[in-house]
Amino acid sequence: MQRFQSERYELARERIASILAEMTAGQTVSPSFSAFFLRGAQWFGQLVQERDFIEAEGLRQASEAELAQRNRALYEEILPARYETSFANPAYASSQLGREYGPLCAALFYEWRSAIPFVYEGAQERVLPRMELFLEIYGAFAQQYREDVLSSGKKAGAGIPEYRFIRQKVYAYLSDYAQEEAEYEICQKLTADAEDYARDLIRDSDPAELRCIYAFGEYIGENERGTAEYLRDLPEETIARMAATYTEGYRIGFEVTGKDLSQKKTVGIIYRLGFERMVRRAMENFAAMGLTSVFYREVPTLFRLLRSGKSGYAGGDANPQYLYDHREDLALFLDDTLVNRKLEALENAYREHRSRTELFAGPAVIETFGEKLFSPVEKAERSSFGEVQQKWMAAYQTKASLLYNEAVIGRNRSFTIIAFPVPEIAEGWQEETERGVFSGQGDQEQPGWDRRRYAEIFDAVIEINTLDYQKYSRIQATLIETLNRAESVRVRGQRGNRTDLTVRLWKMADPERETIFENCVADVNIPVGEVFTTPVLSGTNGVLHVSAVFLNGLQFRDLELTFEEGRVTEYSCGNFADPAQGRKYIEDNILFHHDRLPMGEFAIGTNTTAYAAARRFGIADRLPILIAEKTGPHFAVGDTCYSHEEDNRQYNPDGREIVAKENDVSLLRRTNPGKAYFGCHTDITMPFEELGELAAVTAQGEVVPLIREGRFVLPGTLELNEPLEG
Repeated sequence: MQRFQSERYELARERIASILAEMTAGQTVSPSFSAFFLRGAQWFGQLVQERDFIEAEGLRQASEAELAQRNRALYEEILPARYETSFANPAYASSQLGREYGPLCAALFYEWRSAIPFVYEGAQERVLPRMELFLEIYGAFAQQYREDVLSSGKKAGAGIPEYRFIRQKVYAYLSDYAQEEAEYEICQKLTADAEDYARDLIRDSDPAELRCIYAFGEYIGENERGTAEYLRDLPEETIARMAATYTEGYRIGFEVTGKDLSQKKTVGIIYRLGFERMVRRAMENFAAMGLTSVFYREVPTLFRLLRSGKSGYAGGDANPQYLYDHREDLALFLDDTLVNRKLEALENAYREHRSRTELFAGPAVIETFGEKLFSPVEKAERSSFGEVQQKWMAAYQTKASLLYNEAVIGRNRSFTIIAFPVPEIAEGWQEETERGVFSGQGDQEQPGWDRRRYAEIFDAVIEINTLDYQKYSRIQATLIETLNRAESVRVRGQRGNRTDLTVRLWKMADPERETIFENCVADVNIPVGEVFTTPVLSGTNGVLHVSAVFLNGLQFRDLELTFEEGRVTEYSCGNFADPAQGRKYIEDNILFHHDRLPMGEFAIGTNTTAYAAARRFGIADRLPILIAEKTGPHFAVGDTCYSHEEDNRQYNPDGREIVAKENDVSLLRRTNPGKAYFGCHTDITMPFEELGELAAVTAQGEVVPLIREGRFVLPGTLELNEPLEG
C-alpha cells in the first residue's frame, strides 16, 4: 500500500509540474479561471518543494532565519496584508470567478492549504488526496475548455463546466475519504501509536534552540517565537513549578472524583506552540504517572464538521478572518446523506479502536490569551448553513459527543486546563530601553511588545495559578453554607448593566450530608476560585447582560440573553448595526444552532486576585474564560458541568455529597440520550464592577446578600475584597 501511494504521489507531483509548464506556455482552461488554477498548481509545487527540503534534513541544517522565512512563505497569502487578493478569500474569489463559483473555489483553496501540517509530518496519505482533488478539478475545466473552445471553436468565455458537476466531485471526495479522515483523527487524538510526530519532536529538541517550533508546519508569529524565547530564559525551577501545577491538577482531578488513573495509559496534551520547554517537563511528569503523552492538531479542513479551538496543539492564527470566512464552507456540500456518512465513519473508527480509546485519560490543556480581540467582518460571499443544515449540524454534534463519551468511557476520564499569556498582551507598553520586538514574523503592522511588561504579567499569572487552595476552600465553604439554605439566587446589574435574573436552586433531601454547590479549587480548572451548581430550569427567569465578553475566540459586545424557565428564548448583541446579524452571530457561536439552550451552570467566581491583576494591567478584556469565570458570577448555556457523569458520586472537601448535577434536559439520558446533551458549554462572566447585587433568597423570603456593588459582604468572605482595594 505504501509503495502504491508513493507511486501515486510521484505521478501527482509530475502532473502538477507539467500543468505549471502548460499554463505558462498557453491557455489550457477558461481565461477567467486561469489565475485560480495557476495559483493552485504553484501552491502544490511549493508544498512539494517543502517536502523535498524536509527530506533533505533541512529542518535540522537550516538556520533559524531561513526556517522563519520558509514558514512565513507558507502563510503569507492569508496574512491580512495579502488576504484581500487571495483566492482563499471568498469575497475576492467571487469577484474574480463569479458569485456561483467563487465560494466553492475559495473552499477548495482552503482544503488545499490544509495539507501543510501533513507535509511536515510526512503523512503522504493525507497530502495525496488533496493533490489528486486539484488534478481532478483542473482536468474537468481543461477538458471542458478543449471541448468548447479548441474543438468546437466557441467564443472565449465558454469552457466552464456546470457548477453541479464540479460540486459533485468535491462531494464525492468528502464522502470517499470520510473513513480515512475519521481513522486518522481518532488514532492521533486518543491513542498512543508507535510514532507521534509532535511527541518525538518535543522530546528530542534542544531547549536552548528555537528551531523546534518551525518543524510543526504551523504558523509561527511573534507570539509563538516570543513565548519560546521567554520560556527559554526562565529558571528551571520556574518551568518545573509551571509544569507541576499543570500535571498535579490533572492527577488531583482523578483523585477528588474517585477515578482510577492507574487504569489509563494516555493523556492528550493540547497547547500553543512556544511552550515546548514546559511541555517537555510535563511529559516527564505524566510518564511518572504511567501516562504516555499524545499530541493531535485540529487541521482546518472541510472534513471537520465540528470546530473547536481546544482539540489539539496549534501554532498562531495567521488571520482570524480567514478561519471565520471558512467556518461553514461545508454548507456548499452538506446534506443528510453526507452527515450520516460522517457519523458512520466516526462510529466505525471508534469501534475499530475501542480497546485503545478506553485507555485515554482525557485532555490536559494549556490555553493562551492576550491576542488582540477579534470581531469578524461578515461577508455576503461567505458560505453559511441553511436552517435545515443547522439542524443536521446540531444533531451531528450531539451524536458525535455521545460516540466520544462511549469510546473513552467518559465517567472514568478527567481533564485539566491552565492558561498563560502570550507576548501580544504587552503590546502598547513599549519603552525605548527595552522593546522586546521580534522581527520577521506576524503581521507587519504589529508594533511589538515590551518584554519587561510581559514578564510582569506572566509572573502575575503564575501567582494566580498557584494561589493557596486551602484558603479559598475555606472561604468558599462559607459561601456554600448560605447558598445551601437558599431556594434561589437573585442577580442584578449596575452601572448600565441590565442584568435582572433569578436562578432557581436544587432542593436537598438531607442537608447534613448533601450540598448543591461544588467547592472548586485548583484541580481540573486552574486557577482556584469558584463555587458552582446546576440550576433548576423551572423558576430560572430573567435577563443576563454583559457589556463585553470574549467567548470561543470571539468578542461579544452588549451581549444580552433572556431566560424563560431556564432556557434561552431571546438574544442580541451589539457587534453589528443589523440586529439580525447579531442574532446569527450568537446562533453560530454560542447556541451552535440549538433551539432554546438551557442554563447548564451558575457559579460565583471568587478569585479577586486575578480580577485585580487584570484591572492593574488593563487586560480584563483579554482574559480567557478559564480565568475570567473565576472573576465574577458566571452562567453557562448548554450542557451541565457534570455532562455524562451525573451518576458518579462526588464530594466536597467537607465530605458532603454534591447532588445538584442534572436538570430536566440531562435527565433524558435515561430515556432519550440523543436529547439529553448538546455537546457545548459556554461560560458567560459578569464582571464585579457591573454587579449591583447577588443575593441568596430562602423559601421564607429572607434575602441574604453575598455581593453588593462589586464587593463581598457575607461574613467570613470579606478578605476576598483585599485585592480589590489595592
